[in-house]
Amino acid sequence: MGSRKRNSAEARKEAKKTTYVAKLVDNPTSPRKTRLTADLIRGLDVEKALNILQFSQREAAPKMAKLLRSAIANWQNKNEGSRMEDAQLYIKELFVDGGRMLKRLRPAPQGRGHRIRKRSNHITLILGSRAEQLKAVAEQATEVESTETENQ
Repeated sequence: MGSRKRNSAEARKEAKKTTYVAKLVDNPTSPRKTRLTADLIRGLDVEKALNILQFSQREAAPKMAKLLRSAIANWQNKNEGSRMEDAQLYIKELFVDGGRMLKRLRPAPQGRGHRIRKRSNHITLILGSRAEQLKAVAEQATEVESTETENQ
């Protein structure tokens, strides 16, 4: 394996250590309806998002709340001994993709059949930590300062 390939593989491996993902596959709701719920909570803090989902009347809200709790559990598995409040978790990415489609026929006039598409979706939720984000920004600032002092 080449050094470039190894370095990129190690970088991906390090990135996975700080990525907390939960996926819901083949959710039997149309993606368009689910995206409306996803737009409500994208980018919010975890506690606020859970409160919004708890009181939302949309069909996708309970499933999305369960998915968010699953992502939080994934974060807790990777960060044992850390408190959730200290990490300042937020929803970094949330996207809804189309899933498989069940195709049915409905009787129509004059012996024809109209096709009905029963849609499903895939939801992917990625959590981020504002504390880790601030730490990374601080490290970059110190690197920039050190290179500037070396150049002078």
